[in-house]
Amino acid sequence: MKQQKSEAQIQAEVVQLLQRERIFCHSIPNEGAGSDMIRTTQLIALGLRKGVADLIVWWPDGIGYLEMKKPGGKQSKEQMLFEGRCREYGVSYDLAHSVEEVEAIIEWHRRKV
Repeated sequence: MKQQKSEAQIQAEVVQLLQRERIFCHSIPNEGAGSDMIRTTQLIALGLRKGVADLIVWWPDGIGYLEMKKPGGKQSKEQMLFEGRCREYGVSYDLAHSVEEVEAIIEWHRRKV
């Protein structure tokens, strides 16, 4: 039986894909807060927000957010609220569960140019 990749492994592969495609991205390290309450409080003061997508991507048609999930993974309530806020303000938001889904998203954004 093939072992399922973690969300972090998939995201790392997606970042490599985006680099190969010459599409700039950077991460939003929300997981960096961890269980250290002092560090979490500091990060919140610096702008850390629950639910913000994993990556900011400079797609061919504009800058947007990309949320990564492992296959079968679901968005949290906060992530769904963030997606809604993006849609409300006309900000691109994409959700993917695999490198292959991101390949299709790249093509979709390229067709919009």
